[in-house]
Amino acid sequence: MDFQSVDRLPRVEWASWWDKTIDRWRGEGLPAGLADGFDIRTHFGLDPYLQAWFTAIGPGYPSTGVHGRGAVASMDDYERVLAHLYPAPEARLAPLAARADAAKRGDLVVWITVDGFFWFARSLLGIERHLFAFYDQPALLHRINRDLAAYHRRVLEAVGKACPPAFMTFAEDMSYNHGPMLSKRLFEEFLAPYYREVIPLARELGIRVIVDSDGDVTEMVPWLEAAGIEGVLPLERQAGVDAALLRRRHPRLLMIGHYDKMVMARGKAAMRAEFERLLPAAQAGGFLPSVDHQTPPGVSLDEYRTYLGLLEEYSVRAAPHAP
Repeated sequence: MDFQSVDRLPRVEWASWWDKTIDRWRGEGLPAGLADGFDIRTHFGLDPYLQAWFTAIGPGYPSTGVHGRGAVASMDDYERVLAHLYPAPEARLAPLAARADAAKRGDLVVWITVDGFFWFARSLLGIERHLFAFYDQPALLHRINRDLAAYHRRVLEAVGKACPPAFMTFAEDMSYNHGPMLSKRLFEEFLAPYYREVIPLARELGIRVIVDSDGDVTEMVPWLEAAGIEGVLPLERQAGVDAALLRRRHPRLLMIGHYDKMVMARGKAAMRAEFERLLPAAQAGGFLPSVDHQTPPGVSLDEYRTYLGLLEEYSVRAAPHAP
């Protein structure tokens, strides 16, 4: 990811598998004793990483029980739920501290995820109310994001002492298959100032900063770069993202994902063709091909093993300036 010459690319599944996918594979021979994603990645011979999510929603936060409907409708509501937000990050450091020595030796990559400045307000307000709030309740959105930025700085300071991660992601999901869910003007007013408050500390700690957003992020990438973001994942092919185009327009953009998961059930030739499509962009550096979201349950265990064999082959062929 530093655009340097390497012998091979890391072989990663950045997203854990769907539970239905794992259920299918267990019926096709995946050992039942593999307890979690870390064990499954090890079983498949993928390179090890540890992801720790420092969500700003804490114990006791009221749930509406309905996806997309939030518990916060006003500033008063936000004040009432504050006791259940921004939990002490120190209480979540144990898994990182336990792996700190392995990370220092280079045996494992540590990655942290935090709630993004679009994602978190949507989680509190709900989808529809959040979108209206950019116009109807701007003071509430700024209050939430000011508090969230302060929390992220606290998280980074704590994590930096326990086990500095190689990279971090802001969970955002602020694009859909036709582009961003908000305008550049709203991005600059409501999100960018808070990125610029947090990212310098991440840089001081040597942490690469990536945004996780589904959908077509093409239009949004220059906004992100101007705010200090270094990369994007998962670059969903089904939404029309084109890594080759992004590389031409943004030579230093870091990219993870983009392997079209929909080809994985179509046989080895289709899977190889997809790797060939990604090969030039990967050889330019700063790009780790990986399933562009979670491997779907329509993919058999044998088909996935075929994918892994091709991933091993192309991780060498795609290595930038490989000897």
